[in-house]
Amino acid sequence: MSSRSSYTTQTEGYNVGFPSPAADYVERRLTVDSLCGTGPNTRIVQTETGYAVVDCFVKPKQGDTVLIQYGGGTDFAKIMGRAFITRDGEALEGEALDDVTVVGVVTFVINRIGKDDDDYPVI
Repeated sequence: MSSRSSYTTQTEGYNVGFPSPAADYVERRLTVDSLCGTGPNTRIVQTETGYAVVDCFVKPKQGDTVLIQYGGGTDFAKIMGRAFITRDGEALEGEALDDVTVVGVVTFVINRIGKDDDDYPVI
């Protein structure tokens, strides 16, 4: 059997022949990194309900949720005017802002879901 009668032949280091029709349906595997755009500027922080992706080099703007350090701990807060509103509704403003450090902007939140996690299931 000659090399010309085979479906794929080797010519000058290249495979020539018919491309596989299945190649049209090949997709990249979905990963958290590809969906959330994680990289050297992002951190993944574990929360009570899952994870948060925090970008440390994005400049925060009004309405953004940010990860802050204050009072010896970390918390999530929303920027509203010249204040940070924490998850429990506390407003950090004025002189209290002297002790606040913004770690980064929350870009994605990944929540766990399971049969015991949801008190209000939707059908």
